[in-house]
Amino acid sequence: MSKKGRILVAMSGGVDSSVAAVMLHEQGYEVIGLTMKTWDYASAGGSLKETGCCSLDSINDARSLAVGYGFPHYILDIRNEFGDFVIDNFVDEYLAGRTPNPCVLCNTHIKWEALLKRANKLDCEFIATGHYANIRLQDNGRYVISKGRDENKDQSYVLWGVSQENLARTQFPLGNFTKAEIRQMAMDMGQVELAGKSESYEICFVPDNDYRAFLRHKVEDLDERVGPGNFVLSNGSVVGKHQGYPYYTIGQRKGLGIALGQPMFVTRILPESNTVMLGTVDELDRTSARVRNLNLVKYASITEPLEAITKIRYKDAGALSSIVQEENHMRVDFHHAVSGIAPGQSAVFYEGQDLLGGGFLI
Repeated sequence: MSKKGRILVAMSGGVDSSVAAVMLHEQGYEVIGLTMKTWDYASAGGSLKETGCCSLDSINDARSLAVGYGFPHYILDIRNEFGDFVIDNFVDEYLAGRTPNPCVLCNTHIKWEALLKRANKLDCEFIATGHYANIRLQDNGRYVISKGRDENKDQSYVLWGVSQENLARTQFPLGNFTKAEIRQMAMDMGQVELAGKSESYEICFVPDNDYRAFLRHKVEDLDERVGPGNFVLSNGSVVGKHQGYPYYTIGQRKGLGIALGQPMFVTRILPESNTVMLGTVDELDRTSARVRNLNLVKYASITEPLEAITKIRYKDAGALSSIVQEENHMRVDFHHAVSGIAPGQSAVFYEGQDLLGGGFLI
């Protein structure tokens, strides 16, 4: 074993994880590559060519790179665990009138657990991924995630659920690099095709980026179970019919199939009555929120009000807020109203560049 130790690197076949593996290899770690097969495109009802991190091409790209640099590579089939947890939760959340956050669940409950389980079997001290984020051990003994240097690529938002135990064995080699620098590294490695690989921002298991068709595929009698319901304004007036509440999300404007003389947005979803509430853009504003399923990162608890930046979606710039734990949830009071709080999505708290923690919006 090398002096730096043995490290298991999650390799999707994309440029980020590939460069991360090579960087660690060149730094003197004994690298072992692992590609996780999380889902099967055909069984998900897709009609287009299979693409993304679980495609055969991506798996072959990861293995080819590992062979070229002389380190082992394995494929781990976790389709059953992924489907039972992430996909089932995705469907259940929409049926509950919420907007799910599958990438967070996948990182927290599937990928990290699968990586560490295999790392233990292979005597790997560490695991590594190609996320754009940083990690450090602070004086209070807690491991802290902080934002990646590339603000446009920072992925700390989807990492709020990773436990302290798992963070203690995690490395993020790309945290201090920009995406452009990583692509250039791939070019310098002679991996021209890898350097030019495009990125997908879609949910990996939703074919053709059509979550409505995916829901119908997974719940065959969905339209019979739900059926059309009412579009209702805040004053209680019924203004039209919708196709069924699972097919709508908070903040949605397009695809409503209704004209009321001004832009209208989905402001609330009531699954118990199959009602979709509509309102103006101002009716999306909220000054407070509650967050469940907390995982705190920087501090063990936040029992006194703390000023933080709260992000309610991945590409959100964040809003200044005051946060404090109340029993089993976090109360968030925004200094200025924020728009489009969607139950089920992640609320993630920051102190400067550091990730305080996060949870799911109620």
